[in-house]
Amino acid sequence: MNTLSRLLFSILAVGALASCGGSGTKSVENDSTAVSDDSLTFATAEVRDLALIYQGGAHRIDWTKDQFIPYVTHKFADGSEDWLFDGYLFLEFKDGKGYTLSPGYDKLFARRAEWEWYLDRIFEPGKSLDALDQAISEKKATLGDPGFRHKIVLTVIVAHKDQKDWGELDGKQLDFSNVEDQKAATYWFIDQLADRFAKAGYKNLDLYGLYWIDEDMVHTNDFPKQIKSYINDKGLKFVWIPYWNAPGHERWKELGFDIAYQQPNYFFHDDIPYERLDAAIDTALVNNMGMEFECDVRAMSQNDPNWQYRMKDYIDAFEKRGVFENSAIAYYTDNHLFLDMVENPSPENQAIMDRLARFIVDRRSNPRLTK
Repeated sequence: MNTLSRLLFSILAVGALASCGGSGTKSVENDSTAVSDDSLTFATAEVRDLALIYQGGAHRIDWTKDQFIPYVTHKFADGSEDWLFDGYLFLEFKDGKGYTLSPGYDKLFARRAEWEWYLDRIFEPGKSLDALDQAISEKKATLGDPGFRHKIVLTVIVAHKDQKDWGELDGKQLDFSNVEDQKAATYWFIDQLADRFAKAGYKNLDLYGLYWIDEDMVHTNDFPKQIKSYINDKGLKFVWIPYWNAPGHERWKELGFDIAYQQPNYFFHDDIPYERLDAAIDTALVNNMGMEFECDVRAMSQNDPNWQYRMKDYIDAFEKRGVFENSAIAYYTDNHLFLDMVENPSPENQAIMDRLARFIVDRRSNPRLTK
């Protein structure tokens, strides 16, 4: 069995032990499943470190300037401060008022009115993108120029094939069972994102890409292929972050995406063994994907039960397997874990945030990560 075959076998073996739902799993005694092959590579991108910002729905925080500060810079225990992420993905699954922006997150499909409401939320003065721009300007006044412009990825709402009441566009009532109507609404929304961003005139932000919010290909019949060229023709990248073993994840390039990040989904269930991280890393290597780092509020030392050890597991695995050194990384931090860590200080919270932030800071001087 050659190296690639052994690697594929290891992914299947660990995947069987650690299923997506995490139920009925058994721990593996060692990490011998991890296989290296110099011919396999992670994906890299102009954005090294992409923070996921859940914003827009009525159930989210407003994301003001002060709320953004812990995602813009990090203050280390020694008193020093440095820039963190070079990219931010603004995403949302539902409006918090009964309408879903991606299949399966609420009862009703968002109509044109909800799409426009979401656009207004993203571009609301003093919040969201505008607040992030202000936070970066504030930190530039004390830290100086970071040496890079912050890149932004915005979300494309899913035009679901079962929706027939979206509304009117250019005098026509759209029916999304017709793929041409799906495309028309999606093109309109992409134009809205690009035009509003350009008109906002942000001092520190560049629109870098658009994100496909649906995390598998169960509901959309490979629809991303239909809109790839429209996105790329605007000079934007098409981004995707499928969940663990999501249908279609291994076909991400064929589906039209410019980069995809693999979710390990290890953090969220304590019966999923550490070996899931190795399996996810192997999957990313086989499919030339980036990786997602994951943690939520349970990683705070004050939480009971405390799952900070699982956040540490990600850091350990990413260091050991060369993810920090070689891969583009997206960071899932729940609704706003970095803000929660600052508002709930402890020596343990400071230590683990210092360790993660040090990797992010050091990655900016690694030229391999933007090739």
